[in-house]
Amino acid sequence: MRITKNKSTSSNTQGLKNRILFIAGFLVFLSAGLLARLAYLQIIQHDQLVAQSEKQYARTVEIFTGRGNIYDRLMNPLATNVEVESVYINPQSILDKDPTARVLASALHLDFKEVRRKIDSPKHFVWIKRKSDLDEIEKLEQLGLAGVGFITESKRFYPKRELAASTLGFVGMDNQGLAGIEHFHQDRLKGTLRRQVMEKDARGRILLTHGGKTHSRSHDVVLTLDEVIQYIAERELKHQVREYGAKSGLAVVMAPATGEIYALATTPVFNPNHYSAYPPRTWQNIAVSNAYEPGSIFKPIVVAAALEEGIAQPNDIFFCENGTFELGDAKIGEAAGHKFGWLTLEDIVVKSSNIGAIKVAQELGEKRFFSYIQKFGFGKKLGIDLPGEATGRLRGLAQWSGLSLASISFGHEISATPIQMVAAIGAIANGGNLMRPHLTRAIMKNGVLVKNYPPEKIHRVLSKNTSRQMTDILKSVVQRGTGRRAAIPGFEVAGKTGTAQKIDPETHSYSKTAFIASFIGFVPADDPKLVILVMIDEPQKSYWGGEVAAPVFRNIARRSLRYLNIPSNLERVFTLNQA
Repeated sequence: MRITKNKSTSSNTQGLKNRILFIAGFLVFLSAGLLARLAYLQIIQHDQLVAQSEKQYARTVEIFTGRGNIYDRLMNPLATNVEVESVYINPQSILDKDPTARVLASALHLDFKEVRRKIDSPKHFVWIKRKSDLDEIEKLEQLGLAGVGFITESKRFYPKRELAASTLGFVGMDNQGLAGIEHFHQDRLKGTLRRQVMEKDARGRILLTHGGKTHSRSHDVVLTLDEVIQYIAERELKHQVREYGAKSGLAVVMAPATGEIYALATTPVFNPNHYSAYPPRTWQNIAVSNAYEPGSIFKPIVVAAALEEGIAQPNDIFFCENGTFELGDAKIGEAAGHKFGWLTLEDIVVKSSNIGAIKVAQELGEKRFFSYIQKFGFGKKLGIDLPGEATGRLRGLAQWSGLSLASISFGHEISATPIQMVAAIGAIANGGNLMRPHLTRAIMKNGVLVKNYPPEKIHRVLSKNTSRQMTDILKSVVQRGTGRRAAIPGFEVAGKTGTAQKIDPETHSYSKTAFIASFIGFVPADDPKLVILVMIDEPQKSYWGGEVAAPVFRNIARRSLRYLNIPSNLERVFTLNQA
């Protein structure tokens, strides 16, 4: 018997085999894809996935610590650091929100509504108060509040409080320098970054903290300031400003041979440990950032230029018009109604004659006078190592009016920063060299010198002979002129008084009631160790520089000379005789 296969059955069997093969192939392909995906995740994306996982269970808080110290010239600390506690909360762990907010607000001296708002945050980490005081932290630690934690941070600390505050400046909450030396040397002082890791469980609750550090070792800055001379200057200045009911005051003490600033005092003052509690105007270093019409303390500039150019000698005489000088439609008079006739070049400075200064400037001429003003450093920044240095105002010759030569000769129609004035008179004192004033003496790292800042001469302004002639003239100002109250027993003092009218902001003309009283000088006159400027803004009982500012110069100089062990004339004679 013959058997014949059914075509339909054969076809079904073949189809079944094809489907099985397709499914098997698909499963193999799927398995290969899953294996490839697994390999991609485990090998190629491993680091990225781990990082994402850590983000879900950890928060990193970046904190700067270990900011570099600031020292005076004798390595006395002016700015350093202390460890303090900062308070944070995990709002999700706080059940009794109102009571907790009240306790935090009371203990940390914060606004209740602000604290309560932070407790309502959906986040798991919120700062409540950074860098808290010790007594605040002690109260909270004893209470052991749920959801409240502490992180140790570094806080900037100024051990001398207000001393040199406007020069040192201050830092923000993250230790960034915001003013003064702190800002100028931010890159040197900025410190070490510490990353504080806050670990959380699956619900976001903070379990523990641990810290890791990336090191970027900070540098220490050594200043030219001397804390004793700074203290002397601040004390004497503060006393006189209070005594005369003045608006403000400043005093600058510099070594004329090197340009090193020993003291830079301003008042009103502020405490950089709590700078936000003071008006921002007290943060300014007005010796650098503000420019003033200098008044008569500018007269030595025109006289020095005349001597250097050989157009006049100390005993040459000038007619001072008996107190009134007409220039075009303007009439220029002398201070206090003086009526001078013929005066020598020396007496023009000794008696502070405005008309005499004009006559000297006319002999000098606009071009030469303008050139010497620039040589003395006016109208441009001197490059002192503090932020915010002003240039002052010196208009170009093309903008001078018919009265500019006359006005500028006695310190009006020009503005200068106190630092510019100190540098200029320092050039007369040191033999004729304009030195760059500076506050940074050295940069240290781990107690090792990294960089030194030697004296820097900008250029020569005067010959040594002119410097000696000007010194003799300025000594006469103190011996028999307007600067008698600057005299110091046992020392020869050279200097100049100034009484400058201020511009009334409403009338834009010179005020008849607002003045700046000033005195600038150097001592010992023939071997100067200190050049000192004192400016008192808007004194009330008297506004004459010789009466208000000169005594402050005398007191600062006398105490500083004693502190520096600089011998008096009598002591030098005694030493020579003993030898």
